[in-house]
Formats: sequence, structure tokens, C-alpha cells
Amino acid sequence: MAQHRFHKMHGLGNDFVIFDAREHDLALSGDQARALADRHRGIGCDQLIVMRPSQRADFFMQIFNQDGSEAAACGNATRCVVALAGRDVTIETGAGLLGGTMADGAVTIDMGLPGLDWNAIPLAYAMDTLTMPVGWEDLADPVAVSMGNPHVIFFVADTHAVELDRLGPLIEHDPLFPERVNVNVAHLADDGLHLRVWERGAGLTQACGTGACATAVAAIRRKLVTGPVPVHLPGGTLIIDWQPGGHVQMTGPTTHVFTGEIDL
Repeated sequence: MAQHRFHKMHGLGNDFVIFDAREHDLALSGDQARALADRHRGIGCDQLIVMRPSQRADFFMQIFNQDGSEAAACGNATRCVVALAGRDVTIETGAGLLGGTMADGAVTIDMGLPGLDWNAIPLAYAMDTLTMPVGWEDLADPVAVSMGNPHVIFFVADTHAVELDRLGPLIEHDPLFPERVNVNVAHLADDGLHLRVWERGAGLTQACGTGACATAVAAIRRKLVTGPVPVHLPGGTLIIDWQPGGHVQMTGPTTHVFTGEIDL
């Protein structure tokens, strides 16, 4: 039986199973990823990551959601693989090249340019992405931002008052979003932005790096805040910096939980 080594890591409670396939190839299907991500019958994680060789960067990061579908970007996972590499690296993803640096126990990721046009999200038809003329029950007038994956952001009075476990899947699968969407609800407080996220293909999570980036971009576009801004998630805090026209920078901690082996 071939045993495959994996690392269990998390960024603010957003947890990952990471396989390093840079030297030994690993064929992994969506069904296998879904089984491994199962918290009762598998290892358990929000996303499963495979580090693969790249001709353009230090390595390529393949991302499976909990349901076995693939994603192009995951901010917290990107910080984790930088920490696992143990040095500053360039990472090829489905959303393009990302740069990661380590300093003072935290990892900073250059998340690139945010997508702000309706067809970059993508949406099913043209509309203003800064004040979208749509709503679902009490959630209305959101902002849409792409961070390599699609996000819709609602600014509300109190994130905890939103039934995100009920409204999240309803919005995620709305035909307005042909590639589905990550659903973010945020409110502004004296200490920064407070955020909860329903992740496409994963559900409610402790933290979402691309969601924090998209929400900060949305708040800065609406002139609610200026960067850098703390974004507080259930699992902890990320610092997001963005100047209009520039790249988004995300800084936060990572935790290595354990290393194991599994027969696939």
C-alpha cells in the first residue's frame, strides 16, 4: 500500500489538508478530495490542497473545495503553503501568480489586482458592481468583487443577526452567478470590519482570506474605510491593505496542526 504524507494546517480556523506532490506525483479526483475532506469519515477540512511542480513559479497550488469541486484561489491556504515552504515564494494558482513573504511569525500574500467589472466576477449580465440593484430578503445592494474567485459583499448593521446558514446557499446558487459565489456579510466597528462568510462549496467557515480581501476592497470602494484595515472573522483577524488601482496585500498567521500518512 502506498502511503501519502499530508499536513493538517489552518489559517484562523479555516483548515486544510495539504499534500506536497512536487517530487512524487499524486493523482487525486474530486471524489477522493470530498472523501478526505469529510469530517466524520475522512481527515476533515474546509479545502484540500495539492502542491505541484510549476514551470512559472516555485510550485503550483491545486485547490479542492469540501464538495470536491475545484477553486482557483484561497487566501488562507496560500498563507499556509508559504509557511510550509518556510521561505518567500511565488505560487502559481488558477487565478494567476501570487507572491508570499514571511516576517515576524506572519505571512503576507500579494493577492494581485481585484476584479471589479461585472464580467470579471462573473455575473450573468451587466450591472454596477459597487451598488448592485439586487437583493435577497433583508440582504440588498451588495458589492461584487473577484479575488480570483467570485464574492458578493453585504454591509449590514450586525453580521450575527443574518441567517447566513440559510441565505448563503440561496445566494450562492442564484442564476445571477454563473460560477456560484462566496457570500460575505460585514459590519463596520471602531476596530475595523467584522465579517462572516458562506464559502462556495464549503459553507460557513471560521475564516476566508479571499473573502476578507474582497470585503476590504468593497469597503474601501464605498469609502467606509481606508487601508490597511483589520478584518475580524470568527477565527481571528487579518490585515488587508489595498490602494485603488493597486494589488491587495493580506497578512495573517498560520498554524501547523499535525503531519500524518494515509493510504489513498
